[in-house]
Amino acid sequence: MTFSLGIVGAGQFSGRFALLFQAHPGIDDVYVTDLLPERAERLAAAQRLAGTFPSYEAMLESPAVDAVAVFTQRWTHGPLVLQGLRAGKHVYSAVPMAVTVEEIADIVDAVRTTGLTYMMGETSQYHPATVHARNRIAEGAFGRLFYAEGDYVHDMDLGFYDAYRYSGGENWKATASYPPLLYPTHSVGGVLGAWRTHAVSVSAIGVPDERRDGVFDKEISQFGNDLSNATALFAVAGGGSFRTNEFRRVGYPSHIRESRFRFFGTEASMEQLATVALWQDKKGVQDISDLLEPRPTLAPDDPSMQHVAPELRAAFTSGSAPVHDRSRLPRVFDTLHNGHEGSHHFLVDDFVTAVESRTLPSVNAWVAARYTLPGIIAHDSARQGGTRLDIPDFGDAPEA
Repeated sequence: MTFSLGIVGAGQFSGRFALLFQAHPGIDDVYVTDLLPERAERLAAAQRLAGTFPSYEAMLESPAVDAVAVFTQRWTHGPLVLQGLRAGKHVYSAVPMAVTVEEIADIVDAVRTTGLTYMMGETSQYHPATVHARNRIAEGAFGRLFYAEGDYVHDMDLGFYDAYRYSGGENWKATASYPPLLYPTHSVGGVLGAWRTHAVSVSAIGVPDERRDGVFDKEISQFGNDLSNATALFAVAGGGSFRTNEFRRVGYPSHIRESRFRFFGTEASMEQLATVALWQDKKGVQDISDLLEPRPTLAPDDPSMQHVAPELRAAFTSGSAPVHDRSRLPRVFDTLHNGHEGSHHFLVDDFVTAVESRTLPSVNAWVAARYTLPGIIAHDSARQGGTRLDIPDFGDAPEA
């Protein structure tokens, strides 16, 4: 059974997904709305969508829309998701899930009571390193996994200034100071997407910014934030730990690879850097770089990328890697652009399949909470000078 979808937010990111949602055989019509109506009109015309709505409220009131996909500013997701669920719509949300414990608790409760599909589109769920680690963990190749690392290292100079100017308007500096640890799911999700556990406590250290250009300035920041870099150490259920880095001022080529991961077990380990990935055991080292390297599906200078900063284009043009099993995907996706190391195709198919079959998607509300809550609590820890804090947990997803 097919269904219709409403895109909420017509920015640079949502445009890449609008085409994929529209092409998926499980979706009929795709609509769009944006606070700036001209952006919605441009996207609808460019992608030949079914139409636009003057507001999110109007979209939710329409019987023509069965589900919504939220691609708005990252701190707005929680309330918009709740509105969608309470209006009887299935919801796909960009990351993060929300920015407070209360918002996350409300979303989990709304999904439980309504029975509707909710999915957070965390790209690291299908990051090649996460996929490979998940496969090897399932095989028992690591032995007992006891430690992991996940980094999201993206310098502000490499495209983020342009992105915030595009989305933030005249007051873009107030929003560009978004706390790094409140955007934790690329690093946390990449670790937990492979390692089937969850964080139970955290101690985090933040580094105050020294650029002095008005970004990460407490007096300007709408979040009262001056931390541009932060590191968090988490304890996990069942024993073990993992560390994440969220860096926005860093000498690193994030345009090559912004997320990277390491996993250590009693029998083997795996490490990924910007251009190399290694599998290591007690006998030696195997270079697995080619297995994890996505094959581009779109040229960086393609006309459709003209409004995206050059440093950000790799995230929208990378295709699948050899480690990805594409057999479950609709064949129409074989000729369409991909992005974020091959994740876009899988995320769209996950959501559509979950709605159609009324099954839980891979990053359902309970999983999304475990990917998001650690960062929220870590930010509190950093503001308290590294105090170790417990992380609340909403448990496993209910049995289908």
